[in-house]
Amino acid sequence: MRLTVAQALVRFLAVQWTERDGQRFRLIRGVFGIFGHGNLPGLGEALLNHRELDLPFYRFQNEQAMVHTAIAYANYLDRLSTFACTASIGHGATNMVTGAAAATINRLPVLLLPADSFANRLPDPIMQQMSLIHT
Repeated sequence: MRLTVAQALVRFLAVQWTERDGQRFRLIRGVFGIFGHGNLPGLGEALLNHRELDLPFYRFQNEQAMVHTAIAYANYLDRLSTFACTASIGHGATNMVTGAAAATINRLPVLLLPADSFANRLPDPIMQQMSLIHT
């Protein structure tokens, strides 16, 4: 089977479970995110084309809020389940750092999937540099 990294990741996350006292919980209940540079063509495509795996995507407006929401969910379910969080490269990923610190301090699980730039893309233009292009 030939898969992209994002497709393999989505398939892997969809079959991870935790169990306590005979009850099973899906480890990653879904994906919170803001799509942008570096994560839409990969992870976005994988989530869209593998909807049968029941790994829903929930769109957020703020990266820090989505990580804190995932942390709250993990705390509510006593660390048995959480959400993955994805954001664009650069400032989007940076905005998840505070949530990552809170999760670490409180020993709560959360999966952060910051985007990356493409290996075959030239360094410019990306993100804010796009506004500097003159036609």
